This record gives sequence, structure tokens and C-alpha cells, in this order.
Amino acid sequence: MTRTPRPRLAYHHTPGTGPTVVFLPGYASDMGGAKALALEAWAQASGRAFLRFDYAGCGASEGVFAAQRFADWLDDVLAMIDGVAQGPVVLVGSSLGGWLMLHVALRRPERVVGLVGVAAAPDFTDWGFSVEEKLQLLQQGRIERANPYGPEPTSYSAAFWQSGEAHRLMFGEIAIDLPVRLLHGMADRDVPYVRTVRLAELIRSARVQAWLVKDGDHRLSREADIALLIRAVEDVCP
Repeated sequence: MTRTPRPRLAYHHTPGTGPTVVFLPGYASDMGGAKALALEAWAQASGRAFLRFDYAGCGASEGVFAAQRFADWLDDVLAMIDGVAQGPVVLVGSSLGGWLMLHVALRRPERVVGLVGVAAAPDFTDWGFSVEEKLQLLQQGRIERANPYGPEPTSYSAAFWQSGEAHRLMFGEIAIDLPVRLLHGMADRDVPYVRTVRLAELIRSARVQAWLVKDGDHRLSREADIALLIRAVEDVCP
């Protein structure tokens, strides 16, 4: 069976030395956020390769947001790594992007040389939805939540939720043997920081560190947070 082509993705690629640092945004986010732009500026100043992009249906990429599944965005990340990035890559995953980066590391172990999670949210389709919301997704096909970061509500489809459930990882050892840095704000109201502590336990690598910021929120985009993020990326780059 011929698969329908994926939507064309918008991206910015900065050529440079070393592994390509690839930024993976969060759910319903895009490549224009503070962390992505700050990392791009750091990469350009230091001559490092860097790649940021929008998932299908997000930002400047083609596609309908409501039609995208977790598996589709995973395919988008793999396409960017296979088709744009050159050689080894370091993945920086924010929230949902932190879930995606784990799957990419498992699927491209010969390419991925380091991981940095920022409020990583693996399996959030499990713990991030109430029983009532899950029932509504199954019965009505979608739910909406108030968005603390913008005027429009955040929507979730049953297709995305079901695809996320099929890609859960937090049930046993995660066979990743890379240097990993996991940053998380202890004042994060969206993803409890204990999720990062548990993730650090499950990743098989002994080179895992969890960095907690006591007054940090979900975004971790203040100047001091950005400095910590850059330090984490430098830490895992070979």
C-alpha cells in the first residue's frame, strides 16, 4: 500500500562543526520559542551545527494540526534527522519533544550521541489526562483545555491520544546508553518534576543527570534557565 506523503516541514538549519544539535518543541508549540532561538544563537556564535523545525500542522509547516498523531510527529523528527541533519545528532526535547527524543534515540542509535530533556513528558497521554477526559476523548473524539500560554485553547484529538498510548515507555528499562541531562522546574504545573526523576531511573545509561530548578516553571526560558540549558547541551556533546 502506498503511504500518503507527509506535509512539507518548515525548518532552519545552521551548518557547523560537531554533532548537529536538534531542537524538538513541545505540544502545539513551534520552532520560534525562546529556547530554540537561544540555542540557535549559541550554535551560530560557537560554529556548531543546529536544526530547528516545526512538526506538521504546527507553526510554518504544512498540515492540519487536529489530524496529527504522536506517530506522525515522530516520523517528522526522523525525516528531519535523516534528510537534513548531517552525521551525529544531539537531541534537545522540550516537554512532548522530550518524549519524542527518547523514541528517536531508540530508533537511530547509530546517529544520536546525546540527549537533553527540558520538562520531558514521556507517556503524558497516560498520566496527563483524567479518567473523565479520556472518556470524553473516546466518546467525542477531542477535548479542549484552557491554554495558560496563549488566547486559544489547547485541543487534543482521540487519534493523537491513542497514538501516544501506543508509544508509552515508562513501564520498564529504557535501552538508551547515552549521556543524558534532564532539566526540570520544581514549580512546573504541567509536568510534575518527579516524572523526570523516574525517567532518570528508567534510562539504562549510567551517564544520566537530573537537574532540578527549584523556582523554575514548565517553560524554563528565563536567562538563567537558558544558560543552564546551554551548559547541559555542552555537557553531552562529544
